[in-house]
Amino acid sequence: MSATLTASGIEILAPEFDRSAEILTPEAINFLSQLHDRFAARRHECLAERQRRRYEIGNGRDPKFRDDTRAIREDSSWRVAGPGPGLEDRRVEITGPTDPKMTINALNSGARVWLADQEDATSPTWHNVIGGQLSLCDAIRGQLTYTNEAGKRYEVTAERTPTIVMRPRGWHLVEKHLRFTNAQGQAGAASGSLVDFGLYAFHNATQLIENGHGPYFYIAKLESSEEAKLWDDVFSFTEDYLGLAHGTIRATVLIETLPAAFEMEEILYVMRDHIAGLNAGRWDYIFSIIKNYRGRGARFVLPDRSEVTMTVPFMRAYTELLVKTCHKRGAHAIGGMSAFIPNRRDVEVTALAEEKVRADKQREASDGFDGTWVAHPDLIPIAQAEFDAVLGDRLNQVNRQRDDVEVTAGQLLDVG
Repeated sequence: MSATLTASGIEILAPEFDRSAEILTPEAINFLSQLHDRFAARRHECLAERQRRRYEIGNGRDPKFRDDTRAIREDSSWRVAGPGPGLEDRRVEITGPTDPKMTINALNSGARVWLADQEDATSPTWHNVIGGQLSLCDAIRGQLTYTNEAGKRYEVTAERTPTIVMRPRGWHLVEKHLRFTNAQGQAGAASGSLVDFGLYAFHNATQLIENGHGPYFYIAKLESSEEAKLWDDVFSFTEDYLGLAHGTIRATVLIETLPAAFEMEEILYVMRDHIAGLNAGRWDYIFSIIKNYRGRGARFVLPDRSEVTMTVPFMRAYTELLVKTCHKRGAHAIGGMSAFIPNRRDVEVTALAEEKVRADKQREASDGFDGTWVAHPDLIPIAQAEFDAVLGDRLNQVNRQRDDVEVTAGQLLDVG
């Protein structure tokens, strides 16, 4: 396999496959190079800071609310941009990969939002990375169909399709099939984040706006407001490059790492021109605690996963702080994924899963969340019923302030 060297400084290290050239156009590759020229060095600085922070936690220095950003938290005057067109009502969001069949199923699901997942739900093979971009391009233009090996045809038939919010890979992941060489002649794998984001925004931003929505993104695995500011600067540069009005791009940030839980307001602040909300990424949040504290002794050893529910004190502290913080600043608070999947072949398993999902979504709606995630279309009516019962004809409950909530650093770390 030979590399394809482009004039932009990006080399394509993978062979072409069916329609891949529609995504990897010279213009799109040049845009990726521009993103890397401006932001790759800062990305590496942020990743180095992650390692430093992890070392400190591992050696006994617990995270805390930052003293140097206290003024941001105490300034009650600022608000975030809030939802863009099509994001006002997010009571049920479905997540899933971007292959053609799953894309069509998501668009027919009846959810208000589809998280088009190029991160956790997509194995980052080259075919999946570029094939997912092709699926999204076709879907956004109303051209996506799929026929399986048995001859069954899939197409989008819903009168109202969900608003698409695409999730690129996190800052820590690379795209090994693209190699970037910087101005100093140093070469390395491209950023998976910038590749996923850049290709999607370049090819689809204008069409999404014409469709009445916009280029919207879920941002995964952030650990600090500095990482959030890097994304915000990427958004601003992209808007200028593509001729979009400032603030057109909207992001929802997943709070799914322990360090980020201590910087929710700061993340909202540095992204205030582009951010629509925060999401409680519960499972990765639990993993982040395990990873950061794995060498800190028995106090931080969690019990069996089935016992780490959303009602244990440290998880309650995390979710209640998220709702309070979001609504204080005019942002949506989106609930997390229930780890229960119905089994259409087993009535008893399905009934148990549905009951657990119902209780989970009832709790989220009652706590003040504006919407929630599901992973399966069969769970959408269950989740929607719980949010309908609380929201009624309101689009969200951002106006519900949680002034009753006071969360300390100790409560976020009380995992014993």
